[in-house]
Amino acid sequence: MKQALLVIDAQRGIIDGDGAYETGVFEKERLINNINKVIHDALGQNIPIIFIRDTEIGGGEGPDFQVHPDINVPEEAVVFNKAATNSFYGTPLLDHLNKNNIEHLVVMGCKTEYCIDTAVRAATVNKFDVTLVGDGHSTSDSSVLSAEQIIQHHNRVLHGHDNVDHFSLVRKAEDDLFNPIHNQYR
Repeated sequence: MKQALLVIDAQRGIIDGDGAYETGVFEKERLINNINKVIHDALGQNIPIIFIRDTEIGGGEGPDFQVHPDINVPEEAVVFNKAATNSFYGTPLLDHLNKNNIEHLVVMGCKTEYCIDTAVRAATVNKFDVTLVGDGHSTSDSSVLSAEQIIQHHNRVLHGHDNVDHFSLVRKAEDDLFNPIHNQYR
């Protein structure tokens, strides 16, 4: 099964906050460490790595727009920019995945209730099995829930989320993420 690692909106302005719109994410050091661990694992297994950046951050330029400087971005990684919450909307992501015969996506990044949730759901509709790294996505507090509650809630509702033939599972960064276990549940 061909796979890819999809790291969404792991940008400096989101992770650290931009001092205005963004406040920074919950447990950012753990998030960065887990993203780097999974990137390392992907590289060791020749798994392609794709970064998605949100053009709303930093106006699509400058340091806040870039992938966080503490995240190891391999030279061979593919980078796509998006203007919408959905990583598949208005980007070459779906064509890229289909051209490379990708069937399974490992998803990480920011923000949990927006771009991560949307990517997981859109991927299953687009015929991909998804492994969401439960300790590899983050967000900030909302006016209703803490960031920790938002993350826990999404890990719960996205574990087993299905669109009949394709579904998502939530696993930890320390798991063998590129050994998908979806077939155990079909």
